[in-house]
Amino acid sequence: MISSQPHFPVTVMMESRPIHGSRWITHTWSATGVVVGDHSSAGWRQARESDESGCSEYLFGGLQLHLHVDECESYYHNLLAETPKLFVIAREDTAGGRPQPFQVTASFDEAHAYLEAEGSVYEVPVPPEVYRAVEAFVLENYVPEARKKRKRQNWHPRENR
Repeated sequence: MISSQPHFPVTVMMESRPIHGSRWITHTWSATGVVVGDHSSAGWRQARESDESGCSEYLFGGLQLHLHVDECESYYHNLLAETPKLFVIAREDTAGGRPQPFQVTASFDEAHAYLEAEGSVYEVPVPPEVYRAVEAFVLENYVPEARKKRKRQNWHPRENR
């Protein structure tokens, strides 16, 4: 069980699928899940050999999910979504062509910032224990701002005299 601690270890599950008939790429990658705990050493470890379709599964360990107080609003909205997600952020390894995950976050805003900076962002479902930990963190640290109604301004230039 994870408490409302600000960080904990996670391992990312990745899948490689072959692409047939393409000159430019041989495989496509996707994140299939996140497991709480450090289930493998840092870096890549093959979890399942290729099956008849050529798909392979890997574990990428050594990552931490960090929760930050200034991201609580984004966590809050993620938890309220129909399907809450974790975001695995990766860079492409130029030598092997496979993604190198370097961060896992529950923040829409942080994931979007990396997506705009041309990083690879993979969405995975939030495991129940991570959901509970993020929920506890948000309840402990987030106070929504009260909405304030703006006073209507007259924008017509002749009436502002």
